Amino acid sequence: MKRNNDELMIFSGTANMPLAKKVAKYLKRPLNKIDIKHFPDGETFCQVQEGVRGRDVFVIQSGSPAPNEAYMELFVIMDALKRGSAKRITAVVPYYGYARQDRKDQPRVPITARLVANLLEAAGADRVLTMDLHANQIQGFFDVPLDHLHAEPVILKYIRSCKFKKPIVVAPDTGGAKTAYGYSRKLGTDLAIVAKQRTGDSDVDAFSVVGDVKGCDVIMIDDMTATGGTLSAAAKLLKEQGAKSVHAYVSHFPLTPRGIERLQKEAHIDELVVTDSIAIREDFDVKNLPFKFTVLSVANLIGEAIKRIHKDESVNSLFGDAGGR
Repeated sequence: MKRNNDELMIFSGTANMPLAKKVAKYLKRPLNKIDIKHFPDGETFCQVQEGVRGRDVFVIQSGSPAPNEAYMELFVIMDALKRGSAKRITAVVPYYGYARQDRKDQPRVPITARLVANLLEAAGADRVLTMDLHANQIQGFFDVPLDHLHAEPVILKYIRSCKFKKPIVVAPDTGGAKTAYGYSRKLGTDLAIVAKQRTGDSDVDAFSVVGDVKGCDVIMIDDMTATGGTLSAAAKLLKEQGAKSVHAYVSHFPLTPRGIERLQKEAHIDELVVTDSIAIREDFDVKNLPFKFTVLSVANLIGEAIKRIHKDESVNSLFGDAGGR
């Protein structure tokens, strides 16, 4: 039996309130009321200020900035909702923090992406909605239904509006080749790949380009950038190989202080386009950047997914032929 629209409720943590408000606006309803406090000793407290018994509840909270605090806040909110007898709780996590710790590649290290999945379920999530996971296998870490959105429709629309004369899609590393290939097919362009070697947590040496980028407007696709290392190294090499311009498009922007410094001094890009899956840092001065900076909103995409989940309709059909990646 399909649920009534009146049963839908939307709450938000404090990690990305601007995005949550845009999602609520798309759904033509206000955010439901919740009081969230952080005590001086660091503990988190919340009180849901509206009745949730028998309701279909969605909680919006990105896993950045400060992923430990953001996730703890989300767990506390969901526990309160569960104890308030919510009918179903969907954790809406636009950016899945800890996604890069998705495998055991060294002795005695955790698989933290799996741990987060376990904690979300233990805290009360009956369903999870997220976007552009760093590794697709993370979907298999969940024992509850997971809906995996892609920012691709939003980014593609913007790229097409730019009307580049000689575009080419470039993957900044081999791990992003599959995603870049999908973009190149939809845009009808050639594909190139940058081979890289990481020399530290935030340092990257790009050392070769597979493909001809000479005279091209490069469309560089990546799922996230935190320190700007991969994008900067790749952009520098692409310019050395004769690229006319380099435009970087990333789904998530969990920027670090080192990233701010690098983007201001060593970026080598002509434009950086990000989504609002993560709130832009207040100390990131976009007015004094040496390149164009654009933020695209994924609020409508997330809002439509919430609406379809609530009505038990297909989410995958949002992406047409992009589904199944």
